[in-house]
Amino acid sequence: MIRKILPLLMGIVGLLIGAGAGYFMRPIAEPTATEAAAPAEPDPLLEPEYVKLSNQFIVPVLDKGKVVSMVILSLSLEVAKGGTAKVYDVEPKLRDAFLQVMFDHANAGGFNGAYTDGANLVLLRSALLEAAKQVLGGEVSDVLIIDIVRQDS
Repeated sequence: MIRKILPLLMGIVGLLIGAGAGYFMRPIAEPTATEAAAPAEPDPLLEPEYVKLSNQFIVPVLDKGKVVSMVILSLSLEVAKGGTAKVYDVEPKLRDAFLQVMFDHANAGGFNGAYTDGANLVLLRSALLEAAKQVLGGEVSDVLIIDIVRQDS
């Protein structure tokens, strides 16, 4: 009797072991196209707005008290959703703060030589961002230099 039951038990145990191994070794299911696209889509409520300031900034560059060149900049601000109106409401105060930063940058020699050097522009951007945060608070998250031109005389 045991001779007939032992092969049957061994077959059942082997079948169970094989099924368990197959279950644990199965391939991981790939996400569908809609599942893969869902995390890639940004939340429209969290997307920032970009506000281009109305006029360009004109900064004289002096050498020994004489104007040797003019730097012209166009700026945009990255603000939280719905912050555009607040930027335009305080634009005169914002422009004043930005001009002060740019005049200080020019007087420190920031617009001399390789004025578009990456490290030089990082200093200017960070100073502009600090000035923008003093005026706008947490509404602004970045200052973007859209155009920058130096005209030597």
